[in-house]
Amino acid sequence: MKKNLFWNGVVIFTLIICVFAFVLHYKNWVTFEEGHFQVVSGIYKQRVPLSEIDSVSWVEKIPKMERQSGFSWLAKEKGIFKDSLSNAEVSVFVDDLKQPKIRLLHHDSLLLYINLSDSIQSHLLFQDLVKE
Repeated sequence: MKKNLFWNGVVIFTLIICVFAFVLHYKNWVTFEEGHFQVVSGIYKQRVPLSEIDSVSWVEKIPKMERQSGFSWLAKEKGIFKDSLSNAEVSVFVDDLKQPKIRLLHHDSLLLYINLSDSIQSHLLFQDLVKE
């Protein structure tokens, strides 16, 4: 009886951790504060000074890249990728691969691709980035 109780506890604990990880990565959390743009999704975080943003544009597809860390699940793609042409690191925070993505170039050569699950929120984010 005690063995079953232990394993039931392990299963429940594992399920709680999985649900917690899912909630953390479920969406991109975007903020503008103190002259910085910040996006957080689970363990992935990118903080970009607004003064270091070189260009902001829309792209339909992200280029083919090699994943260093991160995940793809259904229409989500998140993590750190390696650009196959320039061998540079690229941060990807895409909530919906089917929608257009924001391509943000900062610090002269660093790329960040982002969109939100709601296309209207993505457009508002784009306007806020261009405005800054």
